[in-house]
Amino acid sequence: MGLIESLIKEKWLRTPRIIQAFQKIKRVDFLPEKIKDLAELDQALPIGFGQTISQPLVVAFMIENLNPKEGDKILDIGSGSGWTTALLGEIVGPEGKVIGIELIPELMEFGEKNVSKYNFVKEGRVKFLCRDGSKGYREEAPFDKILCSAAVQNEIPCSWKEQLKIGGRIVTPIRSSIWLFIKKSEKDFEKKEFPGFAFVPLIEK
Repeated sequence: MGLIESLIKEKWLRTPRIIQAFQKIKRVDFLPEKIKDLAELDQALPIGFGQTISQPLVVAFMIENLNPKEGDKILDIGSGSGWTTALLGEIVGPEGKVIGIELIPELMEFGEKNVSKYNFVKEGRVKFLCRDGSKGYREEAPFDKILCSAAVQNEIPCSWKEQLKIGGRIVTPIRSSIWLFIKKSEKDFEKKEFPGFAFVPLIEK
């Protein structure tokens, strides 16, 4: 059984539009040349500069909780290899927009090159920025959803909360838990914790 089939069977992947994205956007396209043969492994893999491409099960779990929809505008923080950025780009469709933020210039270029295999950059539904993701991206706020793939150490930055639409969702690791925040009003967030994960820390300037 292939990786995606087992993620579906074990109910990590449940939503039809998210499943379609995982079937179309191949993880192998986002790996460094020398580890492409490991694409089907359900584990995090190194992409250089002390960073990783996340474990597929974790990516599936985070995106399912993010609940991205067609036409959404999404901020993808710590975009790394570009895999989550491309998955989100496929889900939001031509009317949506995904902004990938990566602090390490070489990784941002690597991610952009990988996502370009799917034409999303050229058609303008995905764009990449090299900057500190902890500040969010005020220029294009508010966002429907914000995804972060690296662990915040204590609490999520205020900028993310401010730059989210009411009704919007943030999914991010805090230390070794994945957290879901749903914005109920300007100051009020519903929170849910899913413990027992491991992530590289979010790099801030």
